[in-house]
Amino acid sequence: MNAALIIETTIVVCMHAVGVAMLLALWRLLRGPSVPDRILALDTLSVTAIALLMLFGMHLDSPIYFEAALVLAMLGFCSTVVLSKYVLRRDIVE
Repeated sequence: MNAALIIETTIVVCMHAVGVAMLLALWRLLRGPSVPDRILALDTLSVTAIALLMLFGMHLDSPIYFEAALVLAMLGFCSTVVLSKYVLRRDIVE
């Protein structure tokens, strides 16, 4: 078999697996019994979205998706910190 075909097939299979992980994280976000569970699900959804963007960039061989994944990583980190701080103190600004 051709090595390029194996790599492309592996990338597509991984994209499907990450898509299933995103659906499970979305289910936990909607069904979560508590607020910390929902924050963790949102963070997991952010990480899986980053992984999906990276895989999609590899699939299309385009560097723009890597930059979009970097921006999403920064926004995901900031949103997790802000939401966690709000849950702990009920105030965002000190």
